[in-house]
Amino acid sequence: MPKVYYDADADLSLVRGRKVAVLGYGSQGHAHALNLRDSGVDVRIGLPSSSRSRAKAQADGLTVLEPAAASAWADVIMVLVPDTIQAALYTEAIKPNLTKGKTLMFAHGFNVRFGTLDLPKDIDVSMIAPKSPGHRVRELYQEGAGTPALVAVHQDASGKAKAFALSYAKGIGVTRAGVIETTFAEETETDLFGEQAVLCGGVSALVKAGFDTLVQAGYQPEIAYFECLHELKLIVDLMYQGGLNYMRYSVSDTAEHGDYTGGPRLITEQTRAEMRKMLEEIQNGTYAKRWIDEDKKGRPWFNETRAKERQHQIEKVGAQLRAMMPFLKPKTAPEPAGVA
Repeated sequence: MPKVYYDADADLSLVRGRKVAVLGYGSQGHAHALNLRDSGVDVRIGLPSSSRSRAKAQADGLTVLEPAAASAWADVIMVLVPDTIQAALYTEAIKPNLTKGKTLMFAHGFNVRFGTLDLPKDIDVSMIAPKSPGHRVRELYQEGAGTPALVAVHQDASGKAKAFALSYAKGIGVTRAGVIETTFAEETETDLFGEQAVLCGGVSALVKAGFDTLVQAGYQPEIAYFECLHELKLIVDLMYQGGLNYMRYSVSDTAEHGDYTGGPRLITEQTRAEMRKMLEEIQNGTYAKRWIDEDKKGRPWFNETRAKERQHQIEKVGAQLRAMMPFLKPKTAPEPAGVA
């Protein structure tokens, strides 16, 4: 079993004794900043003057500075901006203000793992990565609970990097649920693989393929939507609560039989070989290089694919059906910049 840390293993006074700059105020940024503030930590937000999040952070009662000014003020810098802009932000605003003894922190190891940052040797570099979206990190903290998280130390110049990281973790409430020790490489590689093979890429492709198969066979799109997308939440919730065994216990024997007979026909040795190839490309940096290059070019393929996916029939049918179910509190993804 991996080492797991809880509230009793963390000293909150460590983070309370330092000045923390949170760079970014998105999903994770707002949760970290507000939870730290409510835990008695001196926090400031680093955002460029052009950021639309400045007004939100200020409305939440937080002091907002330019990223360079926040980095200069802080003893601890937590980087919570998208992976693709971290390297530029680091060069322009963070590195010039990384004096000896400071701590640089992340919630995802991408840029450290793939070497896009020239890190000085006289600072601590660590990670606290909550395993849930930021809004849940905030909600659970306010409820007196927490979400699980990961802790990793990349560089321990002070000899106290892990102790401080755990203090930070306690400040955002995640030691209430448990913090598992890992490495930057393990967190990054498993996170990318999970997103691509299962959580996002795998599930999205499976849902669309099932929907398309039924519709092309002449079944009503609305029925296909319910079978292949809507009911997925019911199954995932059962897995979340008790694993695969509890899900199989909870569904009908016919559904369980279909699990055992259908799954192996879809996840074949060829599929598993492709998964291993995807993992290899993550481990050797091929995926990271491809994504960084795509971003530098202005994301032409990414933007074209995003626009195409937004027009898939399952999205149009789903929007109509969700509008008929207000109890779901349906959401609509905003149009990306540049999409009419």
